Amino acid sequence: MYLEIVSPEATLFAGEVTSVTVPGINGEFQMLTNHAPVVSLLQAGDVKVEGNVKIEEAYANKFSNDSTGKTVLAITSGTIEMKDNKVIVLAD
Repeated sequence: MYLEIVSPEATLFAGEVTSVTVPGINGEFQMLTNHAPVVSLLQAGDVKVEGNVKIEEAYANKFSNDSTGKTVLAITSGTIEMKDNKVIVLAD
């Protein structure tokens, strides 16, 4: 599936991934390829991305890797939309 992570400053990441885990307001949830369409608010926490993630050097300082090898971005709030195998995260 295709993921875009957009902040007020720039598009931090755009590319193909295998899974995305986000901190929803009712708890953390994960999306995989062919997930049902969803729109949700996000709370403070980590967006975890799995796959062959290549971060642009200009934004590399915003991301880290966890102990399982997932790429992690800490956010304070945001929204997410999943539709037709495209995920858009609007993150603060």
